Amino acid sequence: MAKKPANAKQAARKKAPATTSGKASGKAEKAFFGTTSMDFLERYLNNASPTGFESGGQRLWLDYIKPWVDTYFTDNYGTAVGVINPDAKYKVVIEAHADEISWFVHYITKDGFIYVRRNGGSDHMIAPSKRVNIHTDKGIIKAVFGWPAIHVRSSKNDPTPALDNIFLDCGCATKEDVEALGVHVGCVITYEDEFMVLNKNTFTGRALDNRIGGFMIAEVARLLKMEKTKLPFGLYIVNSVQEEVGLRGAEMIVERIRPNMALVTDVTHDTQTPLMSKIQSGDVACGQGPVLAYGPAVHNNLLKMVIAAATKSKLPFQRAAVSRATGTDTDAFAYGAAGVPSALISLPLRYMHTTVESVSKQDAENVVRLITATLRSLKGNEDFRYIK
Repeated sequence: MAKKPANAKQAARKKAPATTSGKASGKAEKAFFGTTSMDFLERYLNNASPTGFESGGQRLWLDYIKPWVDTYFTDNYGTAVGVINPDAKYKVVIEAHADEISWFVHYITKDGFIYVRRNGGSDHMIAPSKRVNIHTDKGIIKAVFGWPAIHVRSSKNDPTPALDNIFLDCGCATKEDVEALGVHVGCVITYEDEFMVLNKNTFTGRALDNRIGGFMIAEVARLLKMEKTKLPFGLYIVNSVQEEVGLRGAEMIVERIRPNMALVTDVTHDTQTPLMSKIQSGDVACGQGPVLAYGPAVHNNLLKMVIAAATKSKLPFQRAAVSRATGTDTDAFAYGAAGVPSALISLPLRYMHTTVESVSKQDAENVVRLITATLRSLKGNEDFRYIK
C-alpha cells in the first residue's frame, strides 16, 4: 500500500504539474497550438480542397492568416499569399501546397454505376468500401466505392483493386437517375474522412499532405506577430495550388514574386511502420523532428543556415537524400525565376495518400519553430551564390 502524504499541502505539491523549466506551477503549461489554432486546423483539414478546386480551402486559410500579415493577394488559379513588409526589396518565401488528391467522375454506366479517373496520385488500392462526396453544382452527393463481398470471391475470382474495376454506387438504378442528382462527367470526388487526434500526440486524417503545411506556415506568421518580430525583409507566406499534378501553382507564383530565397515545407515518408523499406526510402521517424533534404535543387548555403538555426535553437532534425528531384514545390522555386536559392523542410508522415495520413504533433510544432528560427537569422541581404 502506498504511503499517504502527511497533510493536504504535501498532497497538493505532489499533484502540481511541472513546467518546462522543471519548477512546480499551479497553472498548466500553455499549448503551442492553442484552441484557435486547433479549431482552424480541424476546419481546414475537413474542408475539401481537391486539385483544381482549392478556392474554398484557400478562403479559410486567408481568413485565418489575415490578422498576422500586412496584406495578401491571390493569382488566377487560386494560389494565396500573405505578405509581411510588402514594400521591402529583399523577398523571402515560405511555402506549402493547398491541394489534396481526389477523383473525377469519368464514365456513368446505363445501370447508374460511376467509374473514376485520378486527380493527382489517388490510390486505387484503398478505394473499395470508402465513402465519398461527389461535388456538384447542386451540392454534395454521397456515394460509396462498392466491392464484391468476400463470400463470392474465390482463388479464381478475387480481383485486385485497379482503375478499371473500382466504381461508385450512389444509390441510383440508371444513368438518368445519377444525372438527375447533378452528377456528370468531370465532377470531382473526395473522401469524407475527417480529422482526429490519436493518443493526444498524433494528427490523423486525409489531406495532411499538404494542408498541414499550410497550417504550419500560417502558424509561423502567427508566431511572428504574437512575438512582435521585426523582419528586415519582405516575407511572402505562400499557399500554392496544383502541386499534386506537377508543382503547377508554385511554377506560376515564383514568376510573379521572383523571391531572393524560399523555404518550402511538405511531408515525407516515415519509414518505421511495417512494410516500409529503409533501404528504399531512408531512415525517417515521426517524433524525431523535421527532415532536411539534400539534393541538387536544395541550395547548400541556405541549407547550412537552416541547420545552424536548428542547432542554435536546440531543435531536433533528421536528414534525407532526395537525389535528382525533391518531388515537391522546392523544385519549382529552385528552377524558376532564373533560379531561387531554396531549401526543403519536411514533416515525417505515415500512410501517405491514404485517408489516415498521420504526423507527430511535436514534429509539426518543431517545423514551425525551425522556419521561424531560420527567418530570424536572416539579415535580408543574403547572397547565396556559390561563386562570387
